[in-house]
Amino acid sequence: MRSAGVGMIFFNSPNPAPNPRRVRIFAAEKGIALPTRDLSIPDREHKSEEFLALNPRGQTPALQLDDGTVIAESVAICRYLEGLQPEPPLFGRDAREQALVEMWSRRVEMVLMAPVGAVWVHTHPFTARLPGRNAEWGEANRPRVGEAMRFFDASLGAREFLAADHFTNADILLLTTIDFAGFIGIEMAEDLSNLRAWHARVSARPSAAA
Repeated sequence: MRSAGVGMIFFNSPNPAPNPRRVRIFAAEKGIALPTRDLSIPDREHKSEEFLALNPRGQTPALQLDDGTVIAESVAICRYLEGLQPEPPLFGRDAREQALVEMWSRRVEMVLMAPVGAVWVHTHPFTARLPGRNAEWGEANRPRVGEAMRFFDASLGAREFLAADHFTNADILLLTTIDFAGFIGIEMAEDLSNLRAWHARVSARPSAAA
């Protein structure tokens, strides 16, 4: 296991938070050990003055480098780790694969993550009590989550992975989003055999437990 840097700190939040988990899975696939500091979301440690000085958005994950630079947003952190440790190439091996990984990652974000996020923010007991929430809008997004899962089931077909013939960042995004959907009570339909088979495969990878 390669250390990412002596003075580096990865600001993490434990499961079920999906965004920090993406980075943990990515780093595990790379064999990179990230010096980690956990921030409790229920205790609002991510909104402390100390952390807001590092990341004004007050969200995890964030990666503070040896020189004090702070990289926020999960995909940006993964891009940095890819630069540190190119193998295995989780963003694609060549221009074609890189484009496909980007395409499928964006589709996960726009087609599935958006309605999952709406259900989470507007209907879950943990967030629905906060100001500006709209339960009706949140509930309206539940069918969209099911439709999105059907899209990915059809897109996968008999393929082993989402974007390439090997595991990539697109698979990490889809895995963490589907697992978070399950956490908020939206499970994969029983007849989504392709998606279920893919989910079983990627969940069996050691990195999925990171």
